[in-house]
Parts: sequence; structure tokens; C-alpha cells
Amino acid sequence: MSVTPDLKILQRRLNYQFGDSKLLATALTHRSANSQHNERLEYLGDAVLGSIIAAQLFSQFPRADEGQLSRLRAFLVKEKALFEIAQELELGDFLKLGSGELKSGGFRRASILSDAFEAIIGAVYLDSDFATVQSFVLNLYQSRLQSLSLDMAKKDPKTRLQEWLQARGAGTPEYEVIRSSGKDHAKTYWVSCCVDYQSLKIEGSGASRRKAEQDAASKILEKILNG
Repeated sequence: MSVTPDLKILQRRLNYQFGDSKLLATALTHRSANSQHNERLEYLGDAVLGSIIAAQLFSQFPRADEGQLSRLRAFLVKEKALFEIAQELELGDFLKLGSGELKSGGFRRASILSDAFEAIIGAVYLDSDFATVQSFVLNLYQSRLQSLSLDMAKKDPKTRLQEWLQARGAGTPEYEVIRSSGKDHAKTYWVSCCVDYQSLKIEGSGASRRKAEQDAASKILEKILNG
């Protein structure tokens, strides 16, 4: 499908007018559609985004340590965050995909949309300069940056549990999926967490294996610390 007639609409949503519209077209082109695809721009955009967010967080949280800043940055640049912004921009309507990806719903896939968003950042950088792309990114991230707090930079339960055990010379936790239920798009997982310390074994549950492991680790920590 042709996306050229729609690019003016997207540029209004981005609040950026490209001098070289071919850069935007390339940023929206998946490798399944053309040999001139967006992967190089995505690589560049990933690096530019990371540096902009890192500098903003450094300025925004002057008392945060390196670990807190790193966790906040990861929260803002991970695939889920990029996918959400891409959805807000309705990028799926502008992607150029091969027939196979079109049929399989690639215009809704998180990995494809998040990569396209990073490619657009790379395209804006090449089309302008660092100061312009910095303003572009911070504008798109404005509400997310405003809602950030250092509470969001706390280490996850799995990390906290492992560090607590290591500090006391105890063994590392072991996680095992016990069972799962539900359809693929709405599964629930149950995972056990075992630690040598006090011979504890507790189950956790969640919508993914990772979330179930975090739940189990959180329960183990609560048991250890609060009895």
C-alpha cells in the first residue's frame, strides 16, 4: 500500500516537517517491503534517544544515583514505552510492509512499531541537528517525563532478593514454572521461587513468566524481612 499521501498527516502529529521526505518514508519501511528499509535508521535513533533521555534524567533528578538513573532510562526506552508512543501516533497506519507482514498484522506488532518510532528519531536527527531532535523527543516524552518519580527507579523484587541473599552468602534463588492456564493472549503463569535461606519455597502468579517470578520473589522478600 502507498503511504505517501498520508505523510503530511503524520508530520503534523509529529510536530515536525521533514526537509527530506525520503528519510521519513525510509523510516516507515519494514525490511519485508523493500531493500531500502529502516533498520539503519532504527540503530541510529536508538542511540540518539538513549543519549537524550540520559541527559534529561541527569538534569531532572540531580540526587539520583547511577542505578536509579539507569532504571528510569530503561523504563522510558524499553520496547513497551516506544510501542505506546507509536500507538499514540497511530504509526501502524503509515508503515510500509511486505504482503506477509500485512497479512499477519505486522502493523500492530510491538517490535515493528517500536523500531519504526526509533527510525523516525534517527530520520529527524539526519534531517536536522541534535538540538532539534532533542526538542522533538522531549516533546513526545513530555507527559511521561512529568509523571516520573524516583519511586519508579526502585530495583525489582528479583534483583533485590538476589542481592539480599548474596550479601549474606546464601545461594541464588531458583524459579520454576509450575503451571499455566488460559489462551495465549490471556495466560496466567504460576512460578515457584526456592531459596536455601530458611528453606523457603513460595509461589507467585502473573500474566507472564517474568511477572510471576517477580511476584514470587516479592513474596519471599516479604516473608524474610517481615516474618
